[in-house]
Amino acid sequence: MFEPVSPVRAYERVVEQIEEAVFTGRLRPGSRLPSERDLMTQFGVSRSTVREALRVLQSNGMVQSRAGDPRGPEVLPASPKSLQKSMSRLVRAESMSLAELLQFRMLLEGSAYLLAAQLRTDAQLAEMEAALTAMTEATEHADFSAADVAFHDAVARATQNTLILVCSNVVRGVVLDLIADHLATASDRQKLMLAYLQHHSEVLQAIRDRDGALAARLAREALYDYYADSLPVEARKLLAALVTSS
Repeated sequence: MFEPVSPVRAYERVVEQIEEAVFTGRLRPGSRLPSERDLMTQFGVSRSTVREALRVLQSNGMVQSRAGDPRGPEVLPASPKSLQKSMSRLVRAESMSLAELLQFRMLLEGSAYLLAAQLRTDAQLAEMEAALTAMTEATEHADFSAADVAFHDAVARATQNTLILVCSNVVRGVVLDLIADHLATASDRQKLMLAYLQHHSEVLQAIRDRDGALAARLAREALYDYYADSLPVEARKLLAALVTSS
């Protein structure tokens, strides 16, 4: 009926309250926290507890503390970098299965291509075309992969949504870490590279035509074809649903 409970340390409660104050806007970027002594008094905790809480907050990119600064730690604005760091910790958790990550990537990239086709500028389209050209001209696996990442980043930027860009970078990176790169280990690398180029060319044409539905479907299908074999048969259902419903 019940599950074991984890004891909560005092510094975690301090962190929670300061985070809540930031999230609700009571503490805004650029404002200062009270001094260590004042924090000790307000929270009713020891100096070591306050310092541990500040260490955690600083490592999370929420505050910045300088030794000897009498004004107290400064509240930092939210940034894509700190968000990406937090998301990376989340998706690398053992409770997150590869199938879940791949399913989320299919959802995310399908939506990104849909938006990019509708919202992209001529300059952003040119970025995608340049990345595709670099893929075409690449003779080394590393150069091909770098151009591929540039193509996906250009698509994500075209959505005009920072969350999509950050999430795409995190999930793509973690998936590639968990699965040995197919291109690097393929028995017929040239054939696989040509298939990649064909897919990217088709997607790019859909984006040129502002056909978001087609671009999204092609993106989901390509991810399924590329990664499904890396999953147990039963787990593939999580991905197949996004292809059959397109």
